[in-house]
Amino acid sequence: MLVSNNWKDYECIDAGNGEKLERWKDIILRRPDPWALWTHENTQAWLDYHAIYHRSDKGGGYWENKKKFNEFWTVNYRDLTFKVSPTGFKHTGLFPEQAANWDFIINKIQNAGRPIKVLNLFAYTGGATMAASYAGAVEVVHVDASQGMNEWAKENSKLSKLENNRIRYICDDCLKFVEREKRRGNKYDAIIMDPPTYGRGPSKELWRFEDSLNKLIETCLDILSEEPLFLLISSYTKGITPEILKNVLLTSVGKKLKNGKISTDELGLKISNNNMVLPCGIYGRWEANDNKENI
Repeated sequence: MLVSNNWKDYECIDAGNGEKLERWKDIILRRPDPWALWTHENTQAWLDYHAIYHRSDKGGGYWENKKKFNEFWTVNYRDLTFKVSPTGFKHTGLFPEQAANWDFIINKIQNAGRPIKVLNLFAYTGGATMAASYAGAVEVVHVDASQGMNEWAKENSKLSKLENNRIRYICDDCLKFVEREKRRGNKYDAIIMDPPTYGRGPSKELWRFEDSLNKLIETCLDILSEEPLFLLISSYTKGITPEILKNVLLTSVGKKLKNGKISTDELGLKISNNNMVLPCGIYGRWEANDNKENI
């Protein structure tokens, strides 16, 4: 399991009974988590929070504030700064377990020894975008179907002092964008994606993980440069295991890019209260071998 261990402004205090208790800098949030199926101890910590998210029987839910706190605040990871805010559907604008992937992105780009152009699909508020830009990517193209998320990402770039770096923000359906990039002949050295289980593009284009992933990966292979650095996928879709994602990569990326390695595993967060690990989705990646010969 790939565990994000380097946070200072974030902490998973405890988890269980279908919930997790988290510290985001000085703010404690309590919210649902479908992976926390075990029973937690009913400690005082579970009663000492700023806000709790209640699910609705009709879908969705709402936040109930117990203590006063600002609508927005920031957390730092390494030299990056992100805006955090409780939003609809229990989210906060950041997935802290992705920090382990950010470390991978930063390390690969900083040690590439050449200019790296990056494409980030389903880019959300831009955690991976900021990591790639911070690492020195000559250009990062950030694509998300939500203009609101793109605006949030722009705020994160300013907070991280990356606003003068070359980052392009595109509001578009990710598959359609990649298909257009193929027709244009544009190429990328690294591609990152975090596709949802289900979604709609700006023009109501339908995305279903099981139906659409293979086509997206195959199309992405056509826009990788002649010397690709890596392709990184994250998934939170229930039922999609690391082994399934490994097989997807072996039968697509693995057939075309010979001189590299494929790895898949779970993502996780250490639970402070008991030293257990909370599973938080999976990742799969292809990365080039060090001798830089491909295909």
